[in-house]
Amino acid sequence: MRDVIIIGSGPAGWTAAIYAARANLQPMVIASQVEVGGELMNTTEVENFPGFPEAIMGPDLMTKMQQQAERFGAEVVYDDAAELDLDGDVKRVTLGSGKVEEARTVIFATGSAYRKLDIPREDELSGHGISWCATCDGFFFREKAIAVVGGGDSAMEEATFLTKFASKVYLIHRRDEFRASKIMQKRAFDNDKIEVIWNSEVAELQGASGLTGVVLRDTVTGETRELALDGLFIAIGNDPRTHLVHGKLDLTAEGTIAVEGRSSRTSVPGVFAAGDVVDPTYRQAVTAAASGTVAALDAEHYLAALDDVAPAPVEAVTTASL
Repeated sequence: MRDVIIIGSGPAGWTAAIYAARANLQPMVIASQVEVGGELMNTTEVENFPGFPEAIMGPDLMTKMQQQAERFGAEVVYDDAAELDLDGDVKRVTLGSGKVEEARTVIFATGSAYRKLDIPREDELSGHGISWCATCDGFFFREKAIAVVGGGDSAMEEATFLTKFASKVYLIHRRDEFRASKIMQKRAFDNDKIEVIWNSEVAELQGASGLTGVVLRDTVTGETRELALDGLFIAIGNDPRTHLVHGKLDLTAEGTIAVEGRSSRTSVPGVFAAGDVVDPTYRQAVTAAASGTVAALDAEHYLAALDDVAPAPVEAVTTASL
């Protein structure tokens, strides 16, 4: 049995692994089979992570974090956590392979998942014109007309990045102003390839085997119109990945894992949470990394307290000593 199991491999998970490994806690990182690195694996240039004045690509940043964690002795398992048993002093994590890993503490850093439009045929057309990752799929839309749905920084970044490939990029937003940062808005507004469609939402997807267009609904008047498209990129936010802990850990009204104050302590002793799975507000790579630091330190202190109160071993009694 080990001291720490970390579930998740985004900025929070890797940072927790770095700190835990340096504290000689020999952490195991359950990094997933298909989503190693979290959301930053789908990000282009990261300009606001300290230490990279010239910016760094999201996947490169995650690779460096993993290398740093492994350098200090973190063990990485490329599998998914399928089930958790968090009761008692020994925590058990069942992997997709069926193998069960045990530890005295668990750090839950599963991040968040892309939010969907929840309209008919969205899943059916995923990979056939619909995508949630510009860096993954932008190349396939060279000289095509595409659209991005959303109004935050992610939507601005996706739209700007996609202009490297597409002939035209529509930016569809259901309101009359963006919530993105001013610098990200300016980049979108200054790009001649980007056209903003205000007060509109995607009501219907068109196309048989692949996307050929969408039906837009005006959010003010209710009127609809068709827009021919070759691709649609959805960037409307994320939801915390908490499905594994429903009924096991307390959640907040926003659906994130509830923690005590500024700590990472959850409602179950020995279980800690970090990153976007506890943060409904800031959701930045640097705040996630900081949160991972807190979780590792909290786990270290918890383990130290357990060891301090552990009963001393009973000495063997022999007849000679009587």
